[in-house]
Amino acid sequence: MGTELLLGTTINTDAADVAVLLSEYGINVYWQTVVGDNPGRVAEAVRRARGRADLIITTGGLGPTCDDLTKSALAEGFGIPLELDRGEEAWLRGIWAERGYSELTPNNLQQVWLPQGSTPLRNDWGTAPGCYFEREGVRVIMLPGPPGELRPMLEHRVRPILAALSDGVIVSHNIHFFGIGESEMEYRLRSYMQELTNPTLAPYAKPGECLVRVTAKASTAAEAEEMMAPVIERVRREFGDLAYGMDGTDLAGHTVRLLIERGVTLACAESCTGGELQKRITDVPGASAALLGGMVVYTNMAKASLLGVPERLLEEKGAVSREVAVELARRVRERLGSDLGVGITGLAGPDGDGAHEVGTVFISLADGEHVWVREKHLTGRSRALVRLHSCQHAFDMLRRYLSGLSVTEGGPEA
Repeated sequence: MGTELLLGTTINTDAADVAVLLSEYGINVYWQTVVGDNPGRVAEAVRRARGRADLIITTGGLGPTCDDLTKSALAEGFGIPLELDRGEEAWLRGIWAERGYSELTPNNLQQVWLPQGSTPLRNDWGTAPGCYFEREGVRVIMLPGPPGELRPMLEHRVRPILAALSDGVIVSHNIHFFGIGESEMEYRLRSYMQELTNPTLAPYAKPGECLVRVTAKASTAAEAEEMMAPVIERVRREFGDLAYGMDGTDLAGHTVRLLIERGVTLACAESCTGGELQKRITDVPGASAALLGGMVVYTNMAKASLLGVPERLLEEKGAVSREVAVELARRVRERLGSDLGVGITGLAGPDGDGAHEVGTVFISLADGEHVWVREKHLTGRSRALVRLHSCQHAFDMLRRYLSGLSVTEGGPEA
């Protein structure tokens, strides 16, 4: 709930987070409603939800300001008075004391007025607790809106509720892919997906990669795992080394972990990605064990002065070329003394260079003996997507090298 969502100033990631968790328990989501901070419209949304749903989950509107209307609207809609929850009050006063505040103002105390008879859901990541109640066959869960509070609340407060409601155990695994699009993956799996009822397969797209979720429902987790095992094996066999991992993190996190586990160090030379590759590497905790450093060599002058790329090569072949990509990876590795070097050069747009189309990118990997180069034509994409996919290809080349797989189809350049 919130006017900021309707205005577009805030993206509603809460709905996606809630839906993903519900899907794990086989709970179908039929409606998602965004309503502004208006008492009448919020009350109308509650009335509609009560009449058509067995489970209502709200996010937002639990805070101390006058536009936080969720609790009062739900309580009124179900005919339940609000009352001060003494346990949550003591907890909130403790937080205030820890923060050095002398007084808990009435508007902040508003956060711990909950529907009578509801179960408080302690918010250890914020100050507004959630709550849970059931009336006339309808279950209601109210949660805070900020994603940094909602996500841990879903995991640590809502998941146990859903597990208790389920008549079995639902277990899911995600198989992650790079090098294939969601539509092609779905096409290759379609007939198999249609055969399955339990377990099930469902494809999903993520920025720069995709995944397929395998889900099974059984009386125990062990039974669910046993049911999923042959399905997971068949999917991984079908796609081979396009499947880079299961569960866990994305391609960047997976690759950085491989570097750390194998004790391999890396240096990067980036042109069109402008440091995005190194940013994504350092987003992963512990990346300092793998990344020695790098350079953003955006201009020819920087390529020549910082890395010693021959000016003659730059003039003859152009910055966007296979040959310059080779030099970037090789020279940054030598300059920083790393085990591996990565170079990226290309055209992210919107303007071309007269020789290449926008989206032409060369990604290189050097290990001291050989250099591999991928030439990609990422046309029809925004600057941001060209950079994203360029980084993804760099991570894929690294994970293939570290896993003993073919880095490029044609073998090394030198």
